[in-house]
Amino acid sequence: MNKIFPIFFIIIFFVTPVSSDEKFKLIEISKKLTEPWGMTFVDDNNLLITEKTGGIIRIDMKTGEKFPIEHELDFYYYGQGGLLDILYKDGYVYVSYSEDRNNGSTSTSIARGLYNEKEIIFENIFRAEPPISSGYHFGSRIVIKDNYLYASIGERGGGMIAQDITNHPGSIIRIHTDGTIPKDNPKFIDKPDWLPEVYQIGIRNPQGMYLSPIDGRVYISNHGAKGGDFFGEVKFGENYGWKIIGWGGTNYSGTSIGDGSAWKPGFTKPIWTWTPSIAVCNILIYDGKTHPEWKGDVLVTSLKYRTLYRLDFEDGKVKSQHVVFKDRIGRIRDIEVNSKGEIFLINANSYASLWKLEKF
Repeated sequence: MNKIFPIFFIIIFFVTPVSSDEKFKLIEISKKLTEPWGMTFVDDNNLLITEKTGGIIRIDMKTGEKFPIEHELDFYYYGQGGLLDILYKDGYVYVSYSEDRNNGSTSTSIARGLYNEKEIIFENIFRAEPPISSGYHFGSRIVIKDNYLYASIGERGGGMIAQDITNHPGSIIRIHTDGTIPKDNPKFIDKPDWLPEVYQIGIRNPQGMYLSPIDGRVYISNHGAKGGDFFGEVKFGENYGWKIIGWGGTNYSGTSIGDGSAWKPGFTKPIWTWTPSIAVCNILIYDGKTHPEWKGDVLVTSLKYRTLYRLDFEDGKVKSQHVVFKDRIGRIRDIEVNSKGEIFLINANSYASLWKLEKF
């Protein structure tokens, strides 16, 4: 039987962003979440959240009550792995997760199941190959554009594996929503040696992805090493260059990545980079009625600096960066918007909450 966790009070923080005199308040909608990672709206009254430790939680947005949804995903909670992103679309729920592939090896896998409020029966539609014994760099966000599912697959700490076209780690993959492979993927057009699911290579640890409601393009955010976090576009058959280049960052030891170049001709160039790293997580390109002045801007969550950034994004270029708020709700893991344009965030703590951002 589903358990109900009542919410007894609401906490409000008042925040003034650095770049504006407009004030916001953060309203705590639900609490006592355990390492939440991804969220998705079923409708404006029901939000699904994954907990890295294994929970799929439905939240009643009117009351803040939490209802667990049963599942039998064979996940492995270790390091950065566990249940990761979640996406509801047309009656189905899609989940990315670190799948236990035996003997401590895991893969970034994607499963799909028909939505049910009590229990979801999932079936894998993608598994990154090969499985790797590592707790690092799973990615892994998912978006759906038309009948295509895009997913960001981390390189698992393997570095140059992101240049190995015979493996999935370190790539953006594109499949149909039922798991079948599109016949217009790079392998079938001009990259015959690539794996059939692979759409783009040379990625490190992409924990953000979003389908822009403005231009219909898919964008990612990606963790660099010591510096070199970036925001960029997903592009057919291209290569972001990891670990030949480090986008302005260095290895954690301080040594250079490759010859130290931030970018080289022939590789995809990020739209915006951060050095030092902000530990960028998910992104959202805004097109809602609640904050019309942000139309087309990119909202960027930061784990390291506990900050929500806003990038003034127009015609494929970032004009400027602004701080919406900083150090109010801890490490920010995910950001989501409902059909009204209202913005919601989750932090990454073991004792975390769901927050709503409102004008004051």
